[in-house]
Amino acid sequence: MAKTYRRYEPDQMFLMPPSLSDWLPASHMVYFIREILDTIDLAPITSVYENEERGYPPYNPTMMTGILLYGYCNGITSSRKLARHCEEDVAFRVLAANNQPDHRTISDFRKIHLSSLEHLFVQVLQLCRKAGLVKFGHISLDGTKIKANASKHKAMSYGRMNKDITRLKSEISALLHQAEETDTREDQQYGHDKRGDELPEELTRRETRLARIQEAKRALEEEAREQAPPPRGQDDDMPKPPSSSKELPLPMAKVKTQVDKNTGNVRVADKAQRNFTDPDSRIMPYQQTFVQGYNAQVAVDSKHQIIVATDVSNNPTDDPLLPAMVSRLPKKPKVFSADAGYSVTEKNIKYLKKRRIDAYIAVKGGKHDHQSDPFPRGRIPDDLTIKERMKRKLSTKAGRRLYSRRKCIAEPPIGQIKHVQGFRQFSLRSLVKVRAEWFLVTASHNLRKLFKACCQRPKRRLLLAG
Repeated sequence: MAKTYRRYEPDQMFLMPPSLSDWLPASHMVYFIREILDTIDLAPITSVYENEERGYPPYNPTMMTGILLYGYCNGITSSRKLARHCEEDVAFRVLAANNQPDHRTISDFRKIHLSSLEHLFVQVLQLCRKAGLVKFGHISLDGTKIKANASKHKAMSYGRMNKDITRLKSEISALLHQAEETDTREDQQYGHDKRGDELPEELTRRETRLARIQEAKRALEEEAREQAPPPRGQDDDMPKPPSSSKELPLPMAKVKTQVDKNTGNVRVADKAQRNFTDPDSRIMPYQQTFVQGYNAQVAVDSKHQIIVATDVSNNPTDDPLLPAMVSRLPKKPKVFSADAGYSVTEKNIKYLKKRRIDAYIAVKGGKHDHQSDPFPRGRIPDDLTIKERMKRKLSTKAGRRLYSRRKCIAEPPIGQIKHVQGFRQFSLRSLVKVRAEWFLVTASHNLRKLFKACCQRPKRRLLLAG
């Protein structure tokens, strides 16, 4: 007797049109994102199209925003891959209602609305607070290096630029002399009315490279002039926020400079580098090697590992970034923790003390990880420096307990972004675009956390809709 199988008829047509809602289980993340898009304020995105009546009707901006959010939630950041998934992936087809925008449309939509992605992050964060996922009890700050869309081998130091400019000028001069001799010889051979004055291809390449190197050299010199230290007496140890804004701008990387002993003028150091592909990116240490990238900062709430504040800088060190990140917190936390990278100088500890924040920042040389050491007892000596006081605070029983939680608050979201969402390299170039893309990445991380929390406790969805 022949084996009986279930019916398999690939060419069988449906008697009635299928419903998109039947293609995925009701608990799928796509339906959750559709609910979120109906809840949050997308006015900064939709307002771009309201007054434009020319041309063919564009794709619905709500749908395009959903494609970006769901793609970044699942580690799909390339516009070409997103377009292919809109054709082949059932979840994307349900989310897009069978619309299939091409990769250029998706890429242009992301570029047009770069300035609105920070607003999208804030909207998702507000939903997380509404669902009770953010308490501001213990906030932990950490940073991670993310690769730029550029190779570190495309960077050149200022000293190398000077050498290459001299070499290329001599080579171009020799080639021009050779081309002139060739023209003279061909004029004698073919006559003056014949073509023979085209530049050699290698000369064109050298001239183009010389122009790019000279442009990069001028840019480094201009940055050095802009970052020249102010006159004495104008420095302030305590960073102050601008009067017109609550948030401090994140400090950017400074061009390495040297002071001329004879004239006292500031000049660019020979080791200062600039990348030709993405000039805003910098070479940064990362896991015992170096990458061409950016320094992404995240401040994470301990309740559900929600990122409550974030930004990106091209400064390779974390220490100067703490005041700006603290100023971005929507609410003052009860406890604040950070690793030793934020206590290179005493400014950050003084800043947190002035803000009256209960801070636990590791200090290099401290024994906060030595759980077997005895707890300090008695009155705090008056002659201790502010760093020594922080070391003593971390060595107490409460200090060890609170600081030990830092590694399970700030570090897991970074790991989830890199390993679960698969985001290890920026797709866009320049600090402005990279910063906007990072807001989209962190908003997707918070959205995943919100979705998981709502699956565990469905009543949270009612809070979001209320």
